Amino acid sequence: MPAAIILAAGLGTRMCSSLPKALHPVAGRPMLNHLIAACEQVFDRIVVVVGPGMPALEAAARPHATVVQAERLGTGHAAAQAAGLLRDFPGDVAVLYADNPLIPVETLHRLVTRRAEAGLALLAMRPADPGRYGRVVADAAGDVARVVEWADADAAERAIPLCNAGVVCAPAADLFRWLDAVRPENAKGEYYLTDIVALAVADGRRVVAEEAAEADLAGANSRAELAVLEAGMQSRLRAAAMAGGATLVAPETVFLAWDTVLGQDVTIGPNVVFAPGVTVEDEVEIRAFSHLEGCLVRRGAVIGPYARLRPGTEVGEAAHVGNFVELKATTLGRGAKANHLSYLGDAAVGAGSNIGAGTITCNYDGVAKHRTEIGAGAFIGSDTALVAPVRIGDRALVAAGSVITEDVPDDAMGIARGRQANKPGRGFKGKKG
Repeated sequence: MPAAIILAAGLGTRMCSSLPKALHPVAGRPMLNHLIAACEQVFDRIVVVVGPGMPALEAAARPHATVVQAERLGTGHAAAQAAGLLRDFPGDVAVLYADNPLIPVETLHRLVTRRAEAGLALLAMRPADPGRYGRVVADAAGDVARVVEWADADAAERAIPLCNAGVVCAPAADLFRWLDAVRPENAKGEYYLTDIVALAVADGRRVVAEEAAEADLAGANSRAELAVLEAGMQSRLRAAAMAGGATLVAPETVFLAWDTVLGQDVTIGPNVVFAPGVTVEDEVEIRAFSHLEGCLVRRGAVIGPYARLRPGTEVGEAAHVGNFVELKATTLGRGAKANHLSYLGDAAVGAGSNIGAGTITCNYDGVAKHRTEIGAGAFIGSDTALVAPVRIGDRALVAAGSVITEDVPDDAMGIARGRQANKPGRGFKGKKG
């Protein structure tokens, strides 16, 4: 019955952003919410520590409880803010960081399991470049004697390859008792969460380190580090997509969102981007340089190249959306085709209809959006403007170059364009001399 405290009060000054650090997205989802999603599979209760004046962060944490760290006095001070909610908690409490969005559920399970062997468990790693990480100092038995922050470490301690990831787990009563005893006696004058390790050892408690991969424990304090997290998440998402039966022709160029759903035998061409909210059914082909967001693509459809599907769009089975075609809040029926240079917004296109090149639905009148309905088996000629609200009937034909402002009945032809006039002898003469 473990609980978790997630520290999210940091401003992320090196991000140079008005957005709280924990809300910066990875694969289209705030870092905080990635970690919450993992914690929900391990912990029975979650408390998020936020800074003052962070309503967006509090909203992102819901339905989980939040507490405010009014003064940013260090990680130990931040974790102690949850005492009012968890001091009497009957189980273990883990402390994690909101800017560690890649921690796998399995690693959290291992941390909780390892805590059962000792009074305190922490996560550690062996990074390729230990840099300024705190070092984990072992005792003669190989257990953890203490954690020393880089700023306070001597040369021998800085040479230790095992580094602290900052995540700890201990019984609630012990954790908050140790936090109460932490003092800001260090180079930064802050209350370090890591000081509870020495306090646990002084209490005669065994402290153990559970090692995990550096990539799983990576954090982000800058835009450059955020890009590293994005690359790590994309690598995971691509691997999962291919393991699930999708073909990514050039995986390193495809960008997936955290919630992208790809069916089996889907083929994704190079340089395709998925924003959040996309579901792609089996046997779909998405060709190069397409962008999809908030849409559903049914079985056997073909999208792109250079197509854009915007939120609220549904592409029917075996339908085609071709190059430089944009769909917004539009339903394209089974087997329908919009193959070239068109914009369909706030529209419903019936099964088997054909949308000619250069067709647009004029859905906005400057005040409100309006719907366009195109029936089944209709044919819309090239360079047509459909001025909504308007309905094109089943099997109707709209002549090329028309501006349609009135409904076209079933089986009728609509034509709305100026009459052609030919002037004899007025042809092109070219330049003289």
